Amino acid sequence: QVQLVESGGGLVQAGDSLRLSCQASRRTVGSTFSDYAMGWFRQAPGKDREFVAGISRYGGSTGYGDSVKGRFAISRDYNNRMVHLEMNGLQPEDTAVYYCAAERTQSTALVPTANYDYWGQGTQVTVSS
Repeated sequence: QVQLVESGGGLVQAGDSLRLSCQASRRTVGSTFSDYAMGWFRQAPGKDREFVAGISRYGGSTGYGDSVKGRFAISRDYNNRMVHLEMNGLQPEDTAVYYCAAERTQSTALVPTANYDYWGQGTQVTVSS
């Protein structure tokens, strides 16, 4: 198991940048941060949850939702058990609660978006026009 805590959300203006962070803690003996593929999702009011970005357990593969490609970048810091989401060129349509997610996997590939088992509580990102 792993506990996830997001930070870095806030209110910004269109065109601004923001960096979200997710701290993963080890809750059980026997697992390490590199056992987990990590991802970011978001959910706007009245809309379904949307995949934003994912990164494989060793960081060799990344993937992005179509609406954020070229603007957002996911990375992970193994020393500190953190995953980051750099968001550039923010637009009002990026307004949502952003969630960090994790999936324990033996695969070195990206995890299918439906497979994430562990979720943080979310951080609000609001982009004003």
